[in-house]
Amino acid sequence: MQKPVTTIIDKETCVGCGLCVRVCPAKTITMINGKAEVTGTYSLACGHCEAVCPVDAVRVEALEHPFTLASTSFDPCWLKPGACDTGQLVRLMLSRRSCRNYEYREIERSVLEDLVKIGTTAPSGTNSQLWTYTVLASRREVESLGEQTARFYHGLNRKAEKPWLRFFSKIFGGDALGTYYHRYFQTVEEGLDLWNRDRVDTLFHGAVAVILVGGNKNASSPMEDALLASQNILLAAHCLGLGSCMIGFAVEAIKRDKQIRRMLQLPDDESVYAAIALGYPAEKYEKTALRKKIVPRYPLR
Repeated sequence: MQKPVTTIIDKETCVGCGLCVRVCPAKTITMINGKAEVTGTYSLACGHCEAVCPVDAVRVEALEHPFTLASTSFDPCWLKPGACDTGQLVRLMLSRRSCRNYEYREIERSVLEDLVKIGTTAPSGTNSQLWTYTVLASRREVESLGEQTARFYHGLNRKAEKPWLRFFSKIFGGDALGTYYHRYFQTVEEGLDLWNRDRVDTLFHGAVAVILVGGNKNASSPMEDALLASQNILLAAHCLGLGSCMIGFAVEAIKRDKQIRRMLQLPDDESVYAAIALGYPAEKYEKTALRKKIVPRYPLR
């Protein structure tokens, strides 16, 4: 994806080391008469050139200066490969679990905005950075989405319970309705009953906020970009004392229901790929998570 060039080089400060030329993936910069100079007509706006310059002679205006967070501080100096504690990183990854019990305590908006910012530190295809973030910042807003999602699944269940509709779906629709019926119908029906009868939230589990992570269709890999950003948010939420849970049922409802999309003010060229429920956890664990054993494949040995 080509972006307008916003790179600026101070020729008086430039020492002609050529490091910015070497790291530029778009060949936006070249060496002329011993100095770096912007000669390209497009840029990835990745900021590699600015980050590598030893004398601070390069600036990419399209990027946020400085990158700051309200809820925490960090050292802006680059952490070189091998300089971090891998054990602590793995411990964080194994300590973060899907949370389904939350305290009824709202999350400050500044914390939610920090999570969005942290999401944007993820890589994106061709550095397009065309993620989208829709924030439901209160329990009331989460319940509104829950109500609309329940309405969608009530309608879907009424269709799925009809054998003749499942038959036509098998013939003409790849058996999508039949697959849903056998895998999810009963669980969804029970959840709808609990919500309608006792207001028990089996969808968002009482979460007080939700971040919807999406992508613009013009991105080269919008789904992958959104899921990478979501992982950053999940890990950062744990560090900030929050519990989190990915809600796939909400994503499907948003994808298929125009009324929900209108409520969320989603433009036509945007898709939501992750719904992250958030809140202060009302659960505590003594051990990190375990995983099924995985055997990697080495096909070219």
